[in-house]
Amino acid sequence: MSQLNANHTSRADTAFPLFVSAGDILTDLVRTGASQWLSRPGGAGWNVARCVARLGLPTACAGSLGVDNFSDELWNASVAAGLDMRFMQRVTRPPLLAIVHQTHPPAYFFMGENGADLAFDPAQLPAGWREYVKWAHFGCISLVRQPLGDTLAALAAQLRSQGVKISFDPNYRNLMEHGYEPTLRKMAALADLIKVSDEDLRLLFKTDDEAAALAQLQAMNPAATVLVTRGPEAALLIDGAMVVEARPPRVEVVDTVGAGDASIGGLLFSLMTAPQRAWPEHLAFALAAGAAACRHAGAHAPTLDEVVALL
Repeated sequence: MSQLNANHTSRADTAFPLFVSAGDILTDLVRTGASQWLSRPGGAGWNVARCVARLGLPTACAGSLGVDNFSDELWNASVAAGLDMRFMQRVTRPPLLAIVHQTHPPAYFFMGENGADLAFDPAQLPAGWREYVKWAHFGCISLVRQPLGDTLAALAAQLRSQGVKISFDPNYRNLMEHGYEPTLRKMAALADLIKVSDEDLRLLFKTDDEAAALAQLQAMNPAATVLVTRGPEAALLIDGAMVVEARPPRVEVVDTVGAGDASIGGLLFSLMTAPQRAWPEHLAFALAAGAAACRHAGAHAPTLDEVVALL
């Protein structure tokens, strides 16, 4: 395995990002016809990073890509999004692909045995970055794919021990059907903020009783703040005994791809840039970010102007 030159940076200075999303960078290969496919750069963690960067904070998505055409597209899209490219590594391994062979309802599988994503090495990240980062985000299938899952869980634990706040979005995928509970418990216990959708709760805890599923999640870390999104229905933000409920702004929905990622990205941006806000204001900002993403096809990263216009 040869480590290729990945010293390119999208920033002229040496300042480090305030926010890092680690893992979950992939290509969605979506079937559009009998023998037609559309490739889109994606991954929940990558979407969250792009959202926070687009809103205006120095941001990185930490992970590893291959040297193929799909990885080139992800690299170029990351540069275009303004991400700090010192955090993205490149290795001579196959890319991670999500093969979406049916969209309604979604049916998919993953390809990437011995994939490039698994080679991510936090030791290769630039020296000194941990002193600057305020929040780090983890979640989705990167935590299931080994040895990457253990690498990211260890990184999250190290960062939290150094005072970095941890955001966690389980973001259920079918790879989590078996053996995911220990990872879920470990990451939930580390998290200052946990984001789940109503669908995540149902699939993770195998019940249609949302309150019971939420109680199980909160029992893993009673001190964590929890954001529960429910599509167009009212979302919940829970911090100890305090519960805030609000509906997302009404918009003309083009699609909902990446709306949850934009919501957590918006909440993290609000927490980092306006800590004086009360929870109802943070929730309103998060929901406006998610709604703004729904106005565009694909995983749209909204601008600050787009979000503010919906508040």
